[in-house]
Amino acid sequence: MTDFLVRRFVKDYEKTDNADVRTNYGILSSIVGICCNILLFTAKLLIGVGMHSLAIMADAFNNLSDAASSVISFVGVKMANKPADKEHPFGHGRIEYIAALIVSFLVIEVGFTFLKSSLEKIRNPEEITFQLVPFLILVLSVGVKLWMAFFNRRLGNRIQSKVMLATSADSMGDVITTSATILSTLICHFLSVNIDAIAGLVVAVLVMWSGVSIAKDTLEPLIGQGADPDLYDRIMKEVASYDGIVGTHDLIVHNYGPGRSMASIHAEVPRDVDIEVSHDIIDRIEHEVGAKLGILLVIHMDPVEIHDAAVLATKEKVRNVIAILDPELSFHDFRMINGLERKKLIFDLEIPYSYKKKDCDRVIGQIGALMKEMDEKYECVINIDKSYVAAEQRLNDNSK
Repeated sequence: MTDFLVRRFVKDYEKTDNADVRTNYGILSSIVGICCNILLFTAKLLIGVGMHSLAIMADAFNNLSDAASSVISFVGVKMANKPADKEHPFGHGRIEYIAALIVSFLVIEVGFTFLKSSLEKIRNPEEITFQLVPFLILVLSVGVKLWMAFFNRRLGNRIQSKVMLATSADSMGDVITTSATILSTLICHFLSVNIDAIAGLVVAVLVMWSGVSIAKDTLEPLIGQGADPDLYDRIMKEVASYDGIVGTHDLIVHNYGPGRSMASIHAEVPRDVDIEVSHDIIDRIEHEVGAKLGILLVIHMDPVEIHDAAVLATKEKVRNVIAILDPELSFHDFRMINGLERKKLIFDLEIPYSYKKKDCDRVIGQIGALMKEMDEKYECVINIDKSYVAAEQRLNDNSK
């Protein structure tokens, strides 16, 4: 069914790096969400009123909030696809995250409303009557929500959309809450134990938890989370694969909405190659890799020594010292300036985020001391650097 809908309603559905195609995926997801959730809301509301079940009515209004969420997502996706203008040179893609954040607050508000209602019903319980047809409709709604969860997860993974993945998680939460409602109805019918208010309480808490989770997922890119590890790895490898590039480092990816990213990276080139030749390579990489990955790529060129035996031997000594001190440390941009009285070793030291200032001062002092033991003329000039990838991932690129 998912593949049929995608092929039927998303033109050029295979070109997932294209902003228009991504928008069409988002519109499809929103329309499917609106239709399914309105149907579920109507059915559950009628069932809840007929059975006098607060849990079922809470679940119904949760579906209504999901429909409203889909409407907001639809508007957000359309607005996010507006082209760049003078005031917003990087486009309007982050509107999609803002729309998802609004949705999360709606979900939390619905959960909080029914939390209060459930607490009231614990004090003043009402009788629940079991009816087979409404019960079967609830079971069917679990199947619908389960399909919606897998539907949005597949679309989200296909276009790397956090919003769709959050919607999938929300649908899976609905599966759990409706299942809890079904369980409470069965227990009430067969064991004559009315736990409807307790089930409604559980549903309310799960709904609020789902809203908080969605808010967290959408706040991260707005705040400025690190680069996705897969994209980070692809950019590093693509740039490093070109002849004339001997190393890469300091990759920073800025996200301006799903499918709208800008990246800057430092590429190391041999210092003895004509600068115009290296510059031509850099220009070609920016164009080709940027087009291939669907990003705006800017490359800073760093000339490095690759032939001088003395420089390379000293670089290897630094590498060994750093590896002994902490395997999580790495370095790049190594230069050696030979003077009559001293040999300056200049490089950037990449440290984990767990390092405090005292840890940085300690490791800088240790590196300097250990290098001086090898040669009194060595003087280390170290600049502290950090990785901008979202996960603790270290790439074995040629610059380290």
